[in-house]
Amino acid sequence: MNRARLIFHLDMNSFFASVEIAHDPLLKGKPVAIAGNPEERRGIIVTSSYEARAKGVKTTMPLWQAKKLCPGLIVLKPNGDRYRVASKALFEILFSYTPLVQQVSIDEGYLDLTSYLKEVHPVKLAQSIQERILAELNLPCSIGIAPNKFLAKMASDMKKPNGITILRKRDIATMLWPLPIDEMHGIGKRTVDKWKKNDILTIGNLALADHEMLLKRFGDRGIQLKERANGQDNRPVNPHAYSEYKSIGHSTTLRADTKSLPLIRSTLDDLAGRVHQRLRKKDLFTRGIQITIRYHDWKMVTKSQKVYNPLQTKEELLSEANRIFDKVWNGEAIRLLGISTYDLLEKKYAYKQLDLFTYKEDIKRNELDETMMELRERFGDHIVRKGWKKQEDQ
Repeated sequence: MNRARLIFHLDMNSFFASVEIAHDPLLKGKPVAIAGNPEERRGIIVTSSYEARAKGVKTTMPLWQAKKLCPGLIVLKPNGDRYRVASKALFEILFSYTPLVQQVSIDEGYLDLTSYLKEVHPVKLAQSIQERILAELNLPCSIGIAPNKFLAKMASDMKKPNGITILRKRDIATMLWPLPIDEMHGIGKRTVDKWKKNDILTIGNLALADHEMLLKRFGDRGIQLKERANGQDNRPVNPHAYSEYKSIGHSTTLRADTKSLPLIRSTLDDLAGRVHQRLRKKDLFTRGIQITIRYHDWKMVTKSQKVYNPLQTKEELLSEANRIFDKVWNGEAIRLLGISTYDLLEKKYAYKQLDLFTYKEDIKRNELDETMMELRERFGDHIVRKGWKKQEDQ
């Protein structure tokens, strides 16, 4: 490649299942699936080995359906600690090649390897990384090679498992443009129908789409995606991306000093909703919650708490806020309340250990949150209200 930048996107293949197979070599070559709540029929497939996928097993598929398609399926519970240890070892290997490593998720990342351009052929470099990960961790991966992050990401998806794909700008028309629009990185599943209704069925259709039509129907995001479809992406590989956002919070001064617990709870409910909306608009999650209380005598108290899994939903924020509040409130009249979030990270970096009992509910709740956000954005914050009615001091 003769471009100024050399970017790799590395994506582990069937990571959770691969880690389990590395832990127990007897599973190698067998159809293996990781499932939330595997003891019950309502369990959901989290991920599966390629042997299982060959039988039709897919992520989010009900467990009963997966077993029907693949009667010999070996089903295991998620082991978050095991996956985090493997992820840490993986990124230690990647950082040994360059300090410019941007972790995207527990099993995915970008590397800026431009400094190697004159030393080794990109494919040979990718092979050496791939072979080292396999030798040291017994884990397979796919690598995309390109002059920018978008093309590298698209390339890594083209050959799995154990693939290495190089995608140059001169190859975009033949390798990228024929792909259906729903395979383009950055196009959400919920918007695929909207693109298709505008006769954008392939990435090539988007690359050649009318500028004014895209701006009118998809806004600035549509123009940005058209640039990506044409291979334009100047984003740097940023090792510190997860810490770019400092905090997001809201506070409110009550109309009167109060000891009314219903009013306090109602105020926290409202604050949690406002913080959630801001986090969601920015696609951010939080690993820390802070409560601020200003008492009637102007004394200020703050109390913070780190959480095990990144949070974003109103219900999660409110639950943590109430828990912290119960620990710190001294029973005196309150003048001001605030909820802040810190240690923020982008949605794509947020890794949540899949809960055995709530994985399916997480999917439903995410869909409900998106619907409520759309309603609020169209009709205002008060169009959808949940929780108890606000009460005045008695």
